[in-house]
Amino acid sequence: MATKKTKKTTRKKKGKAINLKDERIPKIVAIICLLFAIYLCIAFTSYFLTWKFDQDKVLQFSAYLLFQNDISVSNWLGRLGAIVSNAFFYWGFGLPSFGFVLILIRLAYDLIKKNPIIKTFDFAKHTILIISFCSIILEFFMYNSAFSWGGAFGESVNIWLTNLLGRIGLLLLLFFIMLSTFMWFVNPQIELNTPAFVQQLAPKFNFSNMWPSSEPISGPKVSNTLRPRHHSETQDMGHMPKTEPKDKGSLGSKLEFKLPNVFKKEKEKPLPPTAPIIIENSAPDGKTLNLQAQPDTPDNQTDLEISVPEKAANSEAPDLSQVSIVDPATVKPEEPLSIQEENKVEHVNFDPKLDLSKYKFPSLELLEKYEDQKFEVDRSELEANKDQIITTLLNYKIEITKIRATIGPTVTLYEIVPAAGVRISKIKNLEDDIALSLAALGIRIIAPIPGKGTIGIEVPNKKKQMVSFYEVIKSDKFINAKMDLPIALGKTISNEVFVADLAKMPHLLIAGATGQGKSVGINTIIMSILYKKHPSQVKIVMIDPKKVELFPYSALDQHFLAFLPNQDEPIVTETQKVIFTLNSLCIEMDERYDLLKKAKARNLKEYNQKFVQRKLNPQNGHKFLPFIVLVIDEFADLIMTAGKEVEMPIARLAQLARAIGIHLIIATQRPSVNIITGTIKANFPARIAFKVTSKIDSRTILDQGGADQLIGRGDMLLSVGSNTVRLQCAFVDTPEVERVIETISEQQGFPEPFYLPEFKGEEDISSDGSSLKASDLDDMFMDAAKLVVGAQSGSTSNIQRRLQLGYNRAGRIMDQLEALGIVGPPQGSKPREVYVYTEVELDQIMESIMGKK
Repeated sequence: MATKKTKKTTRKKKGKAINLKDERIPKIVAIICLLFAIYLCIAFTSYFLTWKFDQDKVLQFSAYLLFQNDISVSNWLGRLGAIVSNAFFYWGFGLPSFGFVLILIRLAYDLIKKNPIIKTFDFAKHTILIISFCSIILEFFMYNSAFSWGGAFGESVNIWLTNLLGRIGLLLLLFFIMLSTFMWFVNPQIELNTPAFVQQLAPKFNFSNMWPSSEPISGPKVSNTLRPRHHSETQDMGHMPKTEPKDKGSLGSKLEFKLPNVFKKEKEKPLPPTAPIIIENSAPDGKTLNLQAQPDTPDNQTDLEISVPEKAANSEAPDLSQVSIVDPATVKPEEPLSIQEENKVEHVNFDPKLDLSKYKFPSLELLEKYEDQKFEVDRSELEANKDQIITTLLNYKIEITKIRATIGPTVTLYEIVPAAGVRISKIKNLEDDIALSLAALGIRIIAPIPGKGTIGIEVPNKKKQMVSFYEVIKSDKFINAKMDLPIALGKTISNEVFVADLAKMPHLLIAGATGQGKSVGINTIIMSILYKKHPSQVKIVMIDPKKVELFPYSALDQHFLAFLPNQDEPIVTETQKVIFTLNSLCIEMDERYDLLKKAKARNLKEYNQKFVQRKLNPQNGHKFLPFIVLVIDEFADLIMTAGKEVEMPIARLAQLARAIGIHLIIATQRPSVNIITGTIKANFPARIAFKVTSKIDSRTILDQGGADQLIGRGDMLLSVGSNTVRLQCAFVDTPEVERVIETISEQQGFPEPFYLPEFKGEEDISSDGSSLKASDLDDMFMDAAKLVVGAQSGSTSNIQRRLQLGYNRAGRIMDQLEALGIVGPPQGSKPREVYVYTEVELDQIMESIMGKK
């Protein structure tokens, strides 16, 4: 027994294996490389001064030299420095050996910045080629010097090539290599002019196939700010290629998010207010290109009048030596440009970000890293779970041939391959039995895993790792995402960052029980948009019936928010304002579709591309259209209070608003069939389910089970079409959100917020009867008034039932009846008292109302 105890204790004392993925190891290697580079640099520098004294001692190298005490050297780094420098200079490449110092420095830099190692290999490869070539050149020109300029490598190559080609042949070879290298990397533009004697003989002989044309161009060569660029230099504006910068950011480094390059308008230096200067250059066909610079305009800008001749649009610019300055008084007035010539003039693309050109995206320093929430799954836990799964399956006579584990932040996926003849349904029915044997909450079986020949068993980890929003948005997958509306939701079971495009979803439904992470998920989506998009590119409409979840974002009213012009708060909280906002979005949708119809564009992306390229005239009503994201935090409350008045505009937006850039995000904690109706589900193919209490709720949200087996705290299932992915939602806390909002709100915003179209269908009616007009009354007012007078009972529910109206509309009609003195004030649950007894009295009241203008 004693021996067994000692064995157990010795197993516990064994240390952990070295984790090669530890980020500290590359940093230590980088420091070693940097120190070695400094050491070589000092040793090489000392070699220039001490090589004559030390060379006879280190020339015949032996290990005995390092340990012999009676030998002294003059190198600054002692005997080792003398040996190393002599090995590089005398036996190596000579003076170009300093290139190895650069390789070590570059390796240290790439390790610290976590750049791909392939970049270091490419740099080292090119540097070694340059070292070798420089060694040969130095030894060729300094072969008689006592100092080893090119080293043994340069000397041996020179001797071999000299014997092969001779000194002159070797010189020509070296010159050819240098010239070819220069041409390859610099690629200079070489222009050949036609000789004069060829021009004289051109009318007699056809030299078109023998010599390139050098026809002079009808126009001077001026700077790019004054002359139109040639058609061959830039493609047509409708097909201009877009170049986007390569983001050099990597994990672990400070990053600022960059947007695709935009064409920034450079401020031109205004010309002095003198007489216009006309530059004229005549062409062979007698046509001219005139650039006339007018005096400064009131906006301190320079207006240019550019007339482009027919041949100038397909030729190159001439030399400035051929330009002559002509007196303006002798110049005839120019004819206006034709339509064909106007199309040849290239315009600078419109930049929607120009109004907020100094806008800075929030930095990563505003977010928490939550390093104390990082836990590693113990190997013993994985082994124990594996043994329990195998034992449980064997108890039911189910054999497996293979099992493997994929560790995630909160859940570990065990993939098993059953033996031949085992039915999948038999394993699926053991879900509760496996959960009992593992004593774990949230066991979920995927039978089979789509795209794989395995069955998945998801088991929660005992120590769950928090996925911070910081580590999600600093990933290369989010930084380099080329999406219209990228949202970083969290991490998958395989610990990979999951980034989706909201514009492709195109709408998102979020549901789950109370306290399972819906509000955090909404904050994660909104923060992803704030970190990635410019205020001119996206606008957010926020509806928060709970009044406490989205209120911090109200400070972004001048940057990202969109709301009605007569709205006091940018965050919509009242049910009546919600109805107005949703109908206003429907009006905005119809107006956008009209613009797309005029522009002959199929979607918002094509329309904005045409507008940016200045193919659409703003005088015809065209404008740059940003994306609009509608966020509703609690949809069930709106359905209970407004019913069809809310459901119908949302259904319209969900069905039609995809192409014009309006996308919906709806969240609810009550996933019942009367809230998530068939119309809503049909138009929301992308759905997120947090933990729910029953399988019925899971099927209501996802059309499948599984959401009831989640473990909560951000654990969710994302269903897009037929694909379902389990994710751990990224956590962002309220202080982080407030810091980001404060950083954005302190910057310069737009002069006025982005106002939605005003909805005039159903306005608020004043309770004062004297202020009521005929235009203020509801369309169904007269029918409701006759119904109340005929029944002598003022009941809102009666109006709602008999006239088939919504509750809010029936209530407004009852308020109008009270304002006109037709019915009395409310009496609790009892019907109101009716003050008008006949329809004749009712007609007199209506005539008085009709007389008001």
